[in-house]
Amino acid sequence: MSKLVGTATEALRGAVRAAMEAAIADGTLPQADLPEFALEVPADRAHGDWACNAAMVGARAFRTAPRKIAEAIASHLDLSGSYFERVEIAGPGFLNFFLQRKFYGDVLKDVLMCKETYGHSDYGAHKRVMVEFVSANPTGPMHMGNARGGALGDCLAAVLDAAGYDVWREFYVNDAGNQIEKFGLSLDIRYQQIYRGDAVELPEDSYHGEDILDRAKEFAAIYGDKYLAEDEKTRRAALVAYALPKNIEKMKADMAKYRIVYDEWFLESRLHKDGEVADTIAILRDKGLTYEKDGALWYNAMKFGAEKDEVLIRKNGMPTYFAADIAYHRNKFETRGFDKCIDIWGADHHGHVARMKDALHAIGIDPARLDIVLMQLVRLMRDGEVVRMSKRTGKAIQLADLLDEVPVDAARFLFNMREANAQMDFDLDLAVQQDAQNPVYYVQYANARICSILRALEKDGISFRDCTDAELAKLDSSEETELIRHIASYTDEIVAAAKDYDPARITRYVITLATLFHKFYNAKRVKGEEDGLLHARLLLCVATRTVIENVLKMFNISAPETM
Repeated sequence: MSKLVGTATEALRGAVRAAMEAAIADGTLPQADLPEFALEVPADRAHGDWACNAAMVGARAFRTAPRKIAEAIASHLDLSGSYFERVEIAGPGFLNFFLQRKFYGDVLKDVLMCKETYGHSDYGAHKRVMVEFVSANPTGPMHMGNARGGALGDCLAAVLDAAGYDVWREFYVNDAGNQIEKFGLSLDIRYQQIYRGDAVELPEDSYHGEDILDRAKEFAAIYGDKYLAEDEKTRRAALVAYALPKNIEKMKADMAKYRIVYDEWFLESRLHKDGEVADTIAILRDKGLTYEKDGALWYNAMKFGAEKDEVLIRKNGMPTYFAADIAYHRNKFETRGFDKCIDIWGADHHGHVARMKDALHAIGIDPARLDIVLMQLVRLMRDGEVVRMSKRTGKAIQLADLLDEVPVDAARFLFNMREANAQMDFDLDLAVQQDAQNPVYYVQYANARICSILRALEKDGISFRDCTDAELAKLDSSEETELIRHIASYTDEIVAAAKDYDPARITRYVITLATLFHKFYNAKRVKGEEDGLLHARLLLCVATRTVIENVLKMFNISAPETM
């Protein structure tokens, strides 16, 4: 894994601190506590490779003008042994630092040494993190929100893994409670209608999807009218026992087609069978946070600032979804010991965030250990118009329909191009285009172009080899320097994406990487240059390909060598 940029910036931070201490020691600066300062990459690299605001933030501590502080730092600065060759003072006192050529060569060497682990770090210190995502209701097919949530959750988990966390992917299956009761009722009515027609009416608040009718027909094909003679409870239990595993199996197949593999499909029913729901309710009761009203058991959520209290057990004796959800999160933290849990929810669940965190606090779990990523809606577009129906089926588009129409590479990449909190349009026409307008094609083409360069050189008997520092120093054009700088920033980008729970940051990173490579390719040639420059540029191509492939592999997107 690469720590080159971190090493360089930490050395620079130490050199700035040492310069301030030396200036204080000889009286150039007055005695004062050293200020905390920032190092950052300037928007305009003409102003340096790294900028430091130590003089600006030190003005109050030293009671001195920033420009004078900057001059004191610069005059006492020792950059020997670092990757930096000089410092310039700009404006009222900004310190701009410039890298030596050796840094750029060492970046490329670092990529070639680390290979598939380039970009990885130990930032997460192997803390155990669960990412729970999609968790669609198993009573029906998965939809477009699940398509976006799947890409977002899986790619976030991959980013966290690369940033040094121990990551667990989980799908929470709501196979108990009120929705399963409704599922059984809906299947029962559809089953009876097969034999009794519309004499049996489907209630308005039940499930009306075609999938319910299909499952009822499948059941009837196996058992005939046998269950008409059974009592309602037996009949519905049999229908659910048949249909629910079929639906879960279909969900697993859809996720597998989407290249998502979970560490666990956690069943809500397990929480009821193992007594975890009852135990959690008992904890709330023992803390004096429950009361009975209208035959139901309530949780006193208003005690923690909520707008209203919540039902834990309905008057029919059935625990609510909220009660099971508290028990589920208690299971995550206390039973299985995750340090951090990240839930990806639809934006329509925003009202549930505070009450879930408050409930954790109520049972003695630090709510800061739970983070919720709220995901906005996605609109499917074709020919500039919103699409709601599948061309193939004429029905509402499901995840399975999307994956039949759009390449998985494109779906995973395009759904991961915007932050979760931004509403997005998914362009079906763009997703199937095989040209540079399609972002995933554009990135994959950069990879294939590099492979083509390597094949062409191999035909001429030129193969990749290590380069000397002197040869790598020949990579001094703006196109080459920009490309290497971007490669060097990859580890920091992964850490930033992990901090912000924003894997789209890496998608944007690799698009920029492809852009910078195409810019380099169009401005410079590899074949035909003198031997030292040829091999230096060849090494740059190989390093670029390595990073592109690392990103695509991390996000489970293919990296074709020919296109």
